Amino acid sequence: MTIIDGEVAPGFEPVREAFAANFARHGDIGAAVCVYRHGRPVVDLWGGIADPETGRPWTRDTLQLVYSATKGATATAAHMLVERGLLDLDAPVASYWPEFAANGKADIPVRWLLSHQAGLVALDEPLPVADALAWDPMTAALAAQRPQWTPGTAHGYHGRTWGWLVGEVIRRVSGRTPGRFFADEIATPLGLDFHIGLPASARARVSRMAYRSPSVDLTTVPATSVPEELREQVAAWRDPDSLSNRAFAVTDPAAIDFDAPEVQAAELPSSNGIGTARSLARMYAATIGEVDGVRLLTPATLATATEEQTNGKDRVMLLPSRFASGYMLPTEANPMTGPNAFGHTGRGGSLAFADPDPDHGLAFGYVMNHIVSGSDDERATALVDAVRKAAS
Repeated sequence: MTIIDGEVAPGFEPVREAFAANFARHGDIGAAVCVYRHGRPVVDLWGGIADPETGRPWTRDTLQLVYSATKGATATAAHMLVERGLLDLDAPVASYWPEFAANGKADIPVRWLLSHQAGLVALDEPLPVADALAWDPMTAALAAQRPQWTPGTAHGYHGRTWGWLVGEVIRRVSGRTPGRFFADEIATPLGLDFHIGLPASARARVSRMAYRSPSVDLTTVPATSVPEELREQVAAWRDPDSLSNRAFAVTDPAAIDFDAPEVQAAELPSSNGIGTARSLARMYAATIGEVDGVRLLTPATLATATEEQTNGKDRVMLLPSRFASGYMLPTEANPMTGPNAFGHTGRGGSLAFADPDPDHGLAFGYVMNHIVSGSDDERATALVDAVRKAAS
């Protein structure tokens, strides 16, 4: 039986039970979950193994790479610049980043970058991984790239490119890289242990990831055996030239080793944030209210940041998705704790969000090192269900 460490406030014991069940029944290896309510922590739990190869235990300060849950942290940085009057979501990207105007992109507003409407999901010529990690070669390539659809007419998940696109706007506006801006303006005031660009001194605390593929690889079975509702997706996965594949193949090779020190040390604001569940929950709590004297976004900025921008079939994921300006919004597949919630998932199961509903006042962070592919992953859902019931 996995030992669960940490604390829960009275009434939130079901979250501990759900967290323990994730290890016993749903495949967690090492993980942590944290919940804030009305600016104070009510759940802070961790357990399991941080490194399956050595048996190193998961401790209170174990750090976890959270893939696309990083986007919520980067979006928060962008909205802080909006609040300060330094960034206008409706201004052309090219007004901050002149080179971006190439190939018919002069009129694309900043909010289309944040909400996945710019059509810049892929590159005609993928770059070496080293160039992607170096930043400037990738932002130059994206500035020169033609969109894959007429911007503003559709949305499609910019899984990899979003970080360089939004991150370069942050850099141009603030004079700091997105990771540096996050460290200075969000992590330091709140005392967060979360990094976009991992310092060498923190490397030893990072967990090692383990990967589980779906039990059935639908790309290997006859098309007639694929459930009808999945056939379009499976056909796209089989086609190397589809946007579904090209959006995650902007480097050569397409696969990036996110356990590698050089990858963790780089700034990939879409996908390589590394930190604790506690830090994610605390950050989101500070977007909807005050946390130990710090509030990141005013109510007016928050309303603008979380207003729905896109809703419907995603050109990349080929499933329904909803986005505000940088944040995911609740869907049937990911309802969070209510219709007013906002946040972001990460590849393999991580999830962080806030719910500003006055009856909820919740902020949630869940991180784990067992990266599970497929729709049968119940871990975050089980935890959110327990939080919802405890808060009702």
